[in-house]
Amino acid sequence: MDANARRRLLAAATLVLVLGGTRAPAAAPPACPGGDAGLKLPAGFCATVFADNLGYARHLTVAPNGVVYVNTWSGRYYGNRPPHAGGFLVALQDTTGGGRANVIDRFGPSAAQGGVGGTGILLYKGALYVETKDKIVKYTIPQGSIVPTAAPEVVVSGLPLGGDHPMHPFTIDADGMLYVDVASATNSCQEKNRIARSPGIKPCTELETRGGIWRYDANKTNQAFSAKDRYATGIRNGEGIAADAGGHAIYATQHGRDQLHQNFPDLYKPGEEATLPAEELVLLRQGGDYGWPFCYFDDHQNKLVLAPEYGGDGGKTQGLCAQKIAPVAAFPAHWAPDGLLIYTGTSFPERYHNGAFIAFHGSWDRAPYPQGGYNVVFQPLGTGGAGKCEVFADGFAGAQRDPGHAEHRPVGVAQGPDGSLYVSDDKAGRVYRISYKGGEAPNSPVTPCYGEGDAAGMATATTAVPPEGVHPNAGATAQMPVPKGATPALVALGGQVFHGQTGGAACTGCHGTDGSGTPLGPSLTDKTYNWSDGSWAGIQKVIQDGVPQPKNYRGPMPPMGGAQLSPEQVKALAAYVWGLSHH
Repeated sequence: MDANARRRLLAAATLVLVLGGTRAPAAAPPACPGGDAGLKLPAGFCATVFADNLGYARHLTVAPNGVVYVNTWSGRYYGNRPPHAGGFLVALQDTTGGGRANVIDRFGPSAAQGGVGGTGILLYKGALYVETKDKIVKYTIPQGSIVPTAAPEVVVSGLPLGGDHPMHPFTIDADGMLYVDVASATNSCQEKNRIARSPGIKPCTELETRGGIWRYDANKTNQAFSAKDRYATGIRNGEGIAADAGGHAIYATQHGRDQLHQNFPDLYKPGEEATLPAEELVLLRQGGDYGWPFCYFDDHQNKLVLAPEYGGDGGKTQGLCAQKIAPVAAFPAHWAPDGLLIYTGTSFPERYHNGAFIAFHGSWDRAPYPQGGYNVVFQPLGTGGAGKCEVFADGFAGAQRDPGHAEHRPVGVAQGPDGSLYVSDDKAGRVYRISYKGGEAPNSPVTPCYGEGDAAGMATATTAVPPEGVHPNAGATAQMPVPKGATPALVALGGQVFHGQTGGAACTGCHGTDGSGTPLGPSLTDKTYNWSDGSWAGIQKVIQDGVPQPKNYRGPMPPMGGAQLSPEQVKALAAYVWGLSHH
């Protein structure tokens, strides 16, 4: 043995003695700047709270300079709790490098100005594209500012509102094409929405203007929604929608339908309410049909099967569903995929590159069995097909996973210029930032989506109801007559006001969910007018002034039903009531 070899051997022996005969531990990754947010993440990752208490934060987007823009929402879905002051759009900036937004600027219409907020938001060519009511608008951000100083331009207007899914998430591809989700107004296109054993409408006329993806030119303004612009159909609620790394392939999530056992107990076992159908990730094709409402995806059989409203027999028959387009990936039932991002950064380990991060809002329809979701999932996407999904971030809900008790509910997911991940929460208005600090072992164990998630578990609670409530005629607004001078979008907005989804009025309490009347208020579905001539203008005046001494009813109707409706909401509500009497 030469001298150099002896020195190396002696150094190694000395190191073993110094370490007590044990292997030196790997250096711990740096601590999270600004404090750990308490999420459960893979080794090497760190989650911090970037902003908090923003209102009901939905989707978000991040500018190249690191400014985070958030679209917030309001309405009946959130119990009609008073929204925050200021506009529903929020700009967040960290100017100190402390890892938390110290600049919080609100802009856009406030509740006092008739705003209700929205979900969709995206930056494209330096402009901020935003969903608000029935429109996609774009704001120009002037140089040296993080908020706009001028009114927005309308890109698309007349998008359908009302029903179970009134939001319009969107994405823009590398060619400047704008893909907008126009979700279904109903659960499964039944004659009476969400009512047991109610058959499906044949043909499902709702598909003419709902239940699919529409495409427009992001570079043009003043485009009008039209049935002819439908890009893909059969998508119940594609709330997560994103372009891939190349900017040309468009993916969308699909919320699987609800209430299989509740509405068809003779065909489905109680536990199948919690385990069917799967949530989906689909790859969009022009003219593609993804099955809703005729089909749902059974991940246990790995195929689309016929829905009970359209002759299905509890999942045994595939029928016409064999010709529909199956998803590229499936997830446990009712987890509610609300946000989608195809990761194009490089700061995360290579295994995450070009894969999908999906924010799952969390279930309600697994009751009386334990709820699931309330997490962010990573879905690999490769040239050989999608791999198995895994839970990437968990712990948002806290001690109890259900809509009423969850502390936070993930909705949107966006990528920062440094490759970090931002996640929004619409329960407490939080924005998380997830970054990679190093230290992940190449073969670190992952938490698969499937396991406990594909089993019902033990019954723990009573049967749940949809968070938006049960409105048997939710799909009827699309076919509602329109008074002269109004638009279908205005009538749809009026339907939202009537059903308490925006504005805070309590119309259904006196007039019934379908307007057919109750002991407290008259029917609005015939042409017998007690307080006006029945014209659109006359109905507006009645709503505005109220009815202090109603005929045949003991209680007065306060002005605007006791709410603070904007002039536009009064016009919309009157148009909807006019439509009820002419339907």
